[in-house]
Amino acid sequence: MDEPTPEVQALRPDREVMTRQRLPYFIGISGRTVGARGLSMHIVAIPPGARAEPHVHLGHETGIYVLEGRVLTRWGAALEHEVVSEAGDFLFVPPGVPHEAVNLSDTETARAVVARNDASEQDKVAPYPAPPAG
Repeated sequence: MDEPTPEVQALRPDREVMTRQRLPYFIGISGRTVGARGLSMHIVAIPPGARAEPHVHLGHETGIYVLEGRVLTRWGAALEHEVVSEAGDFLFVPPGVPHEAVNLSDTETARAVVARNDASEQDKVAPYPAPPAG
């Protein structure tokens, strides 16, 4: 049986999708959209003052490039560590590390490119119980 000829494909996301992290994504490259086998790449638009649900990505790495805004990422077993990323910054999240993202602006949307080494990464996102407020 003949293998299909690989094709270069262009696409433009036309609608927002709510993810398991409770953030709106514009789905770009994935197994479903272009038949990718080891990569997903999307745009996340974090509304003013919004935050992701704490979560982990099971078995895949995440690379983030911030396009607009300032985002606080809390990470660790008790979400005890923090890093702030702003336009022009890259952020790396290893597999299995609990984290959440918070838009630090009450008036502006934060936007970032999100890439993962899994073409169906939303199937492997697991909620992480938020630590008690302290």
